[in-house]
Amino acid sequence: MTHKRYRRKTYWNQPTMGWWERLYLPEILRGLGITSWVFFRNMGKWMTGRKGALTTYYPEERRRDYARHNRGKHVLTQRPDGSPQCIACNMCATVCPAKVIEIEAAFDPDDPAHPKYPARFEIDYSRCVFCGLCVEACPEDAIRMVPEVPNLPSGQRMRMWIGKEELLTWNPQRDVAKPYPPKGAA
Repeated sequence: MTHKRYRRKTYWNQPTMGWWERLYLPEILRGLGITSWVFFRNMGKWMTGRKGALTTYYPEERRRDYARHNRGKHVLTQRPDGSPQCIACNMCATVCPAKVIEIEAAFDPDDPAHPKYPARFEIDYSRCVFCGLCVEACPEDAIRMVPEVPNLPSGQRMRMWIGKEELLTWNPQRDVAKPYPPKGAA
């Protein structure tokens, strides 16, 4: 079997390296110099008790400088009777780019105004990108994002699943933009 040798095609605008670029060593030394300068500057600040770089020592310290538009943790709003405002339409789960919202719908025949409700509503925070699309897609103002993020980071992935009970109770909100009539009033 014969192997054909292919030559790379040459283009009319092919860049050529100058002699300085072919040496490589000066650019490597310049990069190492910048990295070393930053490292030793931060090390000096650390040794003198000042804070170097932009490090937050979690969990002893909490950041106060979150961005103005930080979306934070999700909250399910409540109806006056304490049940979720959500009607299990799955629009938030559909629009979620990371596919982290799981809703299991249930039916309540005693409530003609809003017979569908979420039997299970879970968000996987280990994969959530905090984009806020779920909040924008909700037609019932049932899901919101609050800037506080209490105890959100975790070392165990299974503890990052937040269920309906926690979404309803950790920061309860009842001031919905689209209130429903109470049960039996429809």
